[in-house]
Amino acid sequence: MAATNEHTVLQFVTPSSTASTTTQVLTARIHPLVIFNVCDCFVRRPDSAERVIGTLLGSILPDGTVDIRNSYAVPHNESSDQVAVDIDYHHNMLASHLKVNPKEVIVGWYSTGAGVNGGSALIHDFFAREVTNPIHLTVDTGFTNGEGTIKAYVSSNLSLGDRQLAAQFQEIPVDLRMVEAERVGYDVLKATAVDKLPNDMEGMEQTMERLLTLINDVYKYVDSVVEGKTSPDNNIGRFIAEAVASLPKLPPQVFDNLVNDSLQDQLLLLYLSSITRTQLSLAEKLNTAAQML
Repeated sequence: MAATNEHTVLQFVTPSSTASTTTQVLTARIHPLVIFNVCDCFVRRPDSAERVIGTLLGSILPDGTVDIRNSYAVPHNESSDQVAVDIDYHHNMLASHLKVNPKEVIVGWYSTGAGVNGGSALIHDFFAREVTNPIHLTVDTGFTNGEGTIKAYVSSNLSLGDRQLAAQFQEIPVDLRMVEAERVGYDVLKATAVDKLPNDMEGMEQTMERLLTLINDVYKYVDSVVEGKTSPDNNIGRFIAEAVASLPKLPPQVFDNLVNDSLQDQLLLLYLSSITRTQLSLAEKLNTAAQML
């Protein structure tokens, strides 16, 4: 597909009363796999490509939230006034994904970069023919603001009579859902430069530091409420009560023993795996030497 750029693009950061009433999507819920796929495709892009685009797969929840769970890149060529998308590749990849996950449907498309442009309007028109009201996800792989900013948009056309004046992209809330292990990797991706990936012990240390910070914040909040400096919030109180109730009711000494035993088991596994690697390396060298003789 090749199209010529004759669109004017309007990008709104906050909700606007001028937005079309047909825009019903409230939130884009994004799983970390999507962000990792986008970054991987950007690293592997051709040297001549300034950005990469791709298809977003997922489902639409009853409350209007778009649950984005998977993605794949789509080859395209882009210039200042023209965009060409490989439609056949897009359809073949979609058919392959549907064989594995038939419940996942097209919910939108993604691109790398800090925002939208005229080319984005043309590509959005193509995906609007594939699915009603598609999501446009942007991942700032150029770290314009010092980190990889993630934004989501929905689009509507502004017209005067029969004449289309512009394509309006309205930003919508983004909800990143990830477990602690995924968040460690995501925090590394957000940084502009890292010396190395954290190992297991460093990741555990960062997690414990974050946990201690959260405990201190809760401690300060409870003290502030008890002293009357802060008005109580029933929802926060319930969350704190549920967190405290989830803790194992064990004496401190027994709890420390369980933690220490688990730590010793992990260290033993690391030691055994190190011995195994050493034995395999030694066997490989002995086998090579025997073949040379």
